[in-house]
Parts: sequence; structure tokens; C-alpha cells
Amino acid sequence: MYIKILIIYLLIINLVGVAAMGTDKSKAKKGAWRIPEKTLFFISIIGGSIGTWAGMYLFRHKTKHWYFVIGMPLILIIQIVIVTAVIYFQVKS
Repeated sequence: MYIKILIIYLLIINLVGVAAMGTDKSKAKKGAWRIPEKTLFFISIIGGSIGTWAGMYLFRHKTKHWYFVIGMPLILIIQIVIVTAVIYFQVKS
């Protein structure tokens, strides 16, 4: 049960991550109000790292900022370790 909830959550938050990157890129082109970088990282940290990382390259957004190029994959690696541990202990019990 918890695994299903986790999968659904990760799907939704990653869609939010892609959408946030796309929205921020669109706003950047128009010179409009932008989504703060802290918010983009927050979305990534709470599980949306695949979506934000994919959005970076899909929309060619933030790819010249070293802290995004290094930070997003690093967050993803940490999340993979955490999810693997959660699944391992869920299956084990």
C-alpha cells in the first residue's frame, strides 16, 4: 500500500517539476516574474528531481548554472538511495 502511494506521489511531484521548469523558462523569455531558484530546488528535494532535471534539458533551462547541473543529479542519487532503503525495509517487514 505504501509503495503505491509513494509511486503516485513521485509521479505527481515530478510532473510538477517539469511544469515548473517549463513555466519558469516561458516567464524568462517574456521578462515576467520568475519562479525562485529555491522553489525549483525545493520541488526537487521533495521528490521531483527527475522532473526538474528532465525539464532542465527539455526546455534548455538552467543548464548553464553549475549548481543546477550538479545539484539536480546529486539530489536524485540521494533520493534513489532513500527510496531503495524504504522499499527494502517495506518488503522485508
